[in-house]
Amino acid sequence: MRRRDLLKAASVLATAPLASVPLAAPALAQAQKPLRFIPQANLTVLDPIWTTAVITYNHAYMVYDKLYGYDGAGQIKPQMAAGHEISQDELTWTFTLRDGLMFHDREPVRARDCVASITRWGSRDSFGQVLMRYINEMVVLDDKRFAIRLKKRCPQLLFGLGARQSFIMPERFASRPGTEQITDATGSGPFRFLKDEWVSGVRCAYARFDGYVPRQEPPAFFAGGKVAHFSRVEWTVQPDPATAAAALQKNEADWLEQPLIDLCPMLNKSPGVYTKVVDPGGWLMFMVLNHLNPPFDNPKIRQAVLQVLDQQNFVDSVIGDQKELGIVPTGLFAPTMGMANKAGLERLTSPRNVALAKKMVAESGYKGEPVMIMSPSDQPALAQMSEVAREMFESIGLKVDFQSMDWGSVVTRRAKQDPLDQGGWGAFITVMSPLTAANPGSMLSLRGNGRKGWFGWPTDEKIEQLRESWFDAPDVAAQRAIAEQIQAQYFESVPFLALCRMQQPMAFRSDIRDVVSASFPMFWGIRRV
Repeated sequence: MRRRDLLKAASVLATAPLASVPLAAPALAQAQKPLRFIPQANLTVLDPIWTTAVITYNHAYMVYDKLYGYDGAGQIKPQMAAGHEISQDELTWTFTLRDGLMFHDREPVRARDCVASITRWGSRDSFGQVLMRYINEMVVLDDKRFAIRLKKRCPQLLFGLGARQSFIMPERFASRPGTEQITDATGSGPFRFLKDEWVSGVRCAYARFDGYVPRQEPPAFFAGGKVAHFSRVEWTVQPDPATAAAALQKNEADWLEQPLIDLCPMLNKSPGVYTKVVDPGGWLMFMVLNHLNPPFDNPKIRQAVLQVLDQQNFVDSVIGDQKELGIVPTGLFAPTMGMANKAGLERLTSPRNVALAKKMVAESGYKGEPVMIMSPSDQPALAQMSEVAREMFESIGLKVDFQSMDWGSVVTRRAKQDPLDQGGWGAFITVMSPLTAANPGSMLSLRGNGRKGWFGWPTDEKIEQLRESWFDAPDVAAQRAIAEQIQAQYFESVPFLALCRMQQPMAFRSDIRDVVSASFPMFWGIRRV
């Protein structure tokens, strides 16, 4: 297995400077030293409903709040909501907002903002789309109360509002179609986005919102009291991992979201630096296949790839000797969540068969159409796994068009449903948080509804039917049984490739403490000591 060339950069850590732009005058006036953060990618999109890009979610959790929050222990807790009441027949849920909620423009948060936001979220989110089919109507009762009236019981309603990205926005934005990108980040969360300081590809900044009233509870994952201890947070984009690590060592940064895993042992030995796995559930690394374009519109070629897919190769390409960070073999659902199962895993653990895969490709009618892989140059782990994927595809006779580009370009191009010669694409690798991979409803890539679905747009009526059944399941045991059927069907239709599961450490200066364990960087609770 070829190791990444990025390792060559480790020798320059002691001298590599952090690229920066002079700070604006308001930053220098802050009484408190800002929290300096190096994100895993450049922020290009501000709208977390329009895109599922992780970097946009990082941004969204700073500036927006949600009605409910997942607490990391399987419970959904009130957040913006003071609470709710359920009618005896369980068909009417009445929600009440807590006191003191206001948007960054000082307008109060009203029930109509929540109804519009849930509607927009439900038009785009894979989980929300199903919930919207359960809903008969949403009714604003007054400024602080609204009701959701259901067509049938929906025990998964709070999971959608608390564990998915159902952010509350002002009605004037939330009333727009989910297909229309919002460029104004006015929210009601603990931080305000300083749009005037945003230089895409370079930096962005946030200021603590003095109008935010946190809950009087300890922070827990997405729930609890969101107390902002920093008056200012600065993100500096640094795509070179060696330079980013050097910035942390030289105290030019406080927090590095995704240090190169090969550099973590060295960082742990550096004075004033430590690394930590913040989300122990393990992120699913998966390759999205475009089912609209050759060759992956052909099910026999997707099956051929399964014959040679070696999850250990993919995880080793990133973690090297740090075996404790890898989780293989892995199925679809996060091992820390209740839906994890072993159905069909023998398809990955049996001996790999290159000869059979080549034979299947030859019999498929393959005409030499290239697999156009979009490899993100500013995402080291994804870039290395893209190289492994190229070798895998070429080993069975598939032609590969390997195109390196920044993650922002991947995010933009992946939305195109066009043929290759008109700007389309073939495959790309991305990640999924343990909470997103918690169950068949939340798993955004596990759809079979074609062009109406998530990127890749596979069509599989059986997966869609099973997924609907999972939402209707009367108890956890029934849900688990359906999750097993869905995973078994996954190996038959191969909507995407589950490459491996791994734990990604974050790196911090030693004076940064009280980091909240969650699937995304949480900027509340954290403090400098």
